[in-house]
Formats: sequence, C-alpha cells, structure tokens
Amino acid sequence: MPAPASKLRIKSPALLVAESGADRAGHGLKRTMGLFQLICFGVGAIVGTGIFVGLSDSVAQAGPAVVVSFVLAAITCVFTAFSFAELGGAIPVSGSSYSFAYAGLGETTAFLVGWCLLLEYGISISAVAVGWSQYVNELLASLVGWRLPAALSAGPGDGGVVNLPAVVVIAMACVLLVRGVRESARATTAMAVVKLAILVAFCAIGYSAFKDGNLTPFAPAGIGGIGAGTTAAFFSYIGFDAITTAGEEAKNPRRDIPVAVLVCMGVVTLLYCAVALAAIGAIGADAVGGRPAALSYVVNEVTGSTVGGAVIAFGAVVAIASVVLAVMYGQSRILMSMSRDGLVPRVFEKVSPRTSTPVAGTLIIAIVFAVPAAFSSLDAVVNLSTIGTLALMAVVNIAVIALRRREPGLARTFRVPFYPVLPVVGVGFCLYLMYETDWTTWLQFAVFLAVGLAAYVGYGRRNSRLAAAATEADATVTPDAAEAAPQPA
Repeated sequence: MPAPASKLRIKSPALLVAESGADRAGHGLKRTMGLFQLICFGVGAIVGTGIFVGLSDSVAQAGPAVVVSFVLAAITCVFTAFSFAELGGAIPVSGSSYSFAYAGLGETTAFLVGWCLLLEYGISISAVAVGWSQYVNELLASLVGWRLPAALSAGPGDGGVVNLPAVVVIAMACVLLVRGVRESARATTAMAVVKLAILVAFCAIGYSAFKDGNLTPFAPAGIGGIGAGTTAAFFSYIGFDAITTAGEEAKNPRRDIPVAVLVCMGVVTLLYCAVALAAIGAIGADAVGGRPAALSYVVNEVTGSTVGGAVIAFGAVVAIASVVLAVMYGQSRILMSMSRDGLVPRVFEKVSPRTSTPVAGTLIIAIVFAVPAAFSSLDAVVNLSTIGTLALMAVVNIAVIALRRREPGLARTFRVPFYPVLPVVGVGFCLYLMYETDWTTWLQFAVFLAVGLAAYVGYGRRNSRLAAAATEADATVTPDAAEAAPQPA
C-alpha cells in the first residue's frame, strides 16, 4: 500500500501554482517570453558543447554509427520530453522536474531531484565553459595566428594551471542574467539564430565533399560501440528541460511550454544527425574521432583554408556562450523554487525589485561553478552530469504516472500519447544509458546522492515550509477538536 501523501510530504499541483503565482503575475518575475523565444531558449540551452566539442568523443566510440547513437539518445530524450511537456503545461512553475517530483513523489525525492539538477545545470555550466575555451583558442589561431598559453586555457587535468576563458564566459552570462530576463531572452534568441545558421553552413560544406567510402566500416566497435556512443551523445541533448524552468516568465506557459519542448527536440535531433553525417562523410571517422574543435578542422580540410574554420569557431564561441547563459538561467530558477519551499537557504528566493531577477542567487551560482570550470577537465564533469540527468529524467517519467493516478482531474494542455507505455519505456531507456556508464561514475554519483541526502536531513527536512504549514494547521485544529469533544459528566 502506498504511503499517504502526508508521510511523503507531497505538495499538490494547485498549491505549487498558487504559491508561484504562475497563473497570475509570477513570483516577482515578469512574463516576457513568447513561443518563439521559448523555442530559441531551448535551442540555446541544448546546442553547444555537445555537438561542437563532444561530437569527436561520440565518433571515437561508435564510428560512422554515431548517427544511430544520436538517434538513440534522442529517443531517450523524446520519451521524457513528452512527460516534460505534459507536466510543464499542467504545473507551469519555475521548479521544472524538482516541482514535478514534489507533486508526484514527495519532498525527499524532490530534494534529490533538485540535487541532481545541480549536476545537470550547475556542473554542465562548468563542462560547457571548458569546451568554450577550446574554440576561443581555435578562433584566435585562425584570426591572429596566436593561442592563449596552455597554463591559462586549461585546468591541471588537461596540462594547464587555470582555464581563464571558462571563467570569463560564466562571468559574462552572469552579468547578462542579473540585468533582466528580457535582455537575456533577446541575447539567447540572437545567439540561437547565429549558431543554427553556422551549423547549416557546416552541413553545406561537409556534404560538398561527402564520400560514401568514409562511412565504412559503419560500426567498427559493434553494438557496444553504439551503446557507448549513445551515452556520450546524450550529453548533446542535456538542457531541453530548461524550457520548463521558464514557467513563471512565459506569456502563455500552459500552451507554449509543451509546444516549445517538442519542437526543440525535433529540430535539434535532425540537426545533430545531419552534422554528424557531414563531418564523417567529408573526412572519415578516424580523422574526426577524438579531435579538439573537430568541426573547424573538418571545414579547414575540405576548403583548404582557415577562413571557414574561423567562421565555425566563431559560431561555436557564440553557441557555447548561449548554453552557459540558458543553463545558468535554469539553475537560478530551480534554486529559487527550492528556496521558496525552505529546502535551501532563503538567499536564492530573493528577487530584485529593480531587475525582477534573483540577483544574489545568480551571483552565487556563477562563483560556485566557475571553480570547477577553471580547474577541471571536460571528461571529469561530463560523465557525472550525464548520469545525474538520466536519473532525474527517469523520475519525471515516473512522476507523470503518479500524478495521473493521484490527480486524474488536473488540467493538462498536453497528454503523453500511448500512456502509460511511453513513460515506462522512457524509464527503461534512461536505465540502459545509466548502465552503460563506467563504475567510477556510478561511485561518484552514489557519493553525490549520499551527500545530498545528508543535506536534506540536516537542513531541508527541518526547514521545509510544507511541513511547517502542516504542523501549524495541526496545532490550530487540535484545540477546536478538543473543545468539540463530549465532556465527562
């Protein structure tokens, strides 16, 4: 028999929406984002390091069959995207999967999901910033024939001392975010258009030199290589759920958020497969696999000039900067929601009346995640971010099932098709990709969850506003009940 909602500390969707003001004016936030801006925001959060930097790692694992890996990773995300679309339309608040877990599975699970979001959003900020540094050097080399010294462009794990460009891009995103969501949305839209144009141009150049022979052998490492490539490719899709963090700043969240999530996934999947085929078809999988700034290298090889590579490098610099901006935005809104519930310190909840943004929380996020960006290698943070994201995606699929049972009358502007098959299959795909990660990543993830559980027990559970409200209600009801009880003769 399932535990009662009071034991699990489940917060109803109606309460989440009422507390956030999502159907009114928001929690001190301004509604400035329309459907097109939400789609661009999603593209801005997804397309970046994963394709510009991570493609070479995926190709090294799977060879030309990396296209299959991208499709499998996309299928994993699409199943969960359906669940995000349903929940994002039904519970349009800034908390995203954290709030969905709170409504479906209870406070403990919600806190751990929020903890995992520190991996997906927070640590991926660091990973993306590290990738940005590679293309900054590539752009400098193409334009002026000079690169930043290794000591200032890589962390100790990659042969340097401090990754200064990674810190710079986080600082720039922080400045833009604290100025206001309107400015951030405009910048993200502009950068999304630029990077899509650059990738389309790359495809045109790559396909002009396409050779069928470069696609053989198609799967040199077999099924195992495709599976490993899928896990590596999955990082390229991280960020699509950031759209649901805009629930309190979208003009029509119940309608636009489900549409934006699904459109983004379709556009990005087609683009990734086209880029992977163009790169491998042009120069072969062996030349692409494991190469830094692979897309610039492909263009230089095909055109025989560094001009095309410089254009691609510029596109990558813009693309990866937009990911940092979008992901930092999502992280600040997640922590704002958790703070609103009392599960993390109240500083993250405060919204500036002048800019209508959580200024203090954004500054803290920038400072905290600039440290691993400055001193960590890309691989060290990508694997941990991937497994954490897969875990919370599995939880979101389960939350859809739980809420369908607990809240059958909840207003849903979108419903997962073929329910409950797709959410169950989505959980299965997530578990499969988690299985494909190495044991050291599992160990790191287990330690991370243990620390998160300790943080919840030590702080979150004691400061939960939901629990405090329930205790206050009990204290109010008890005297009345005693008064109403029959008195002895």
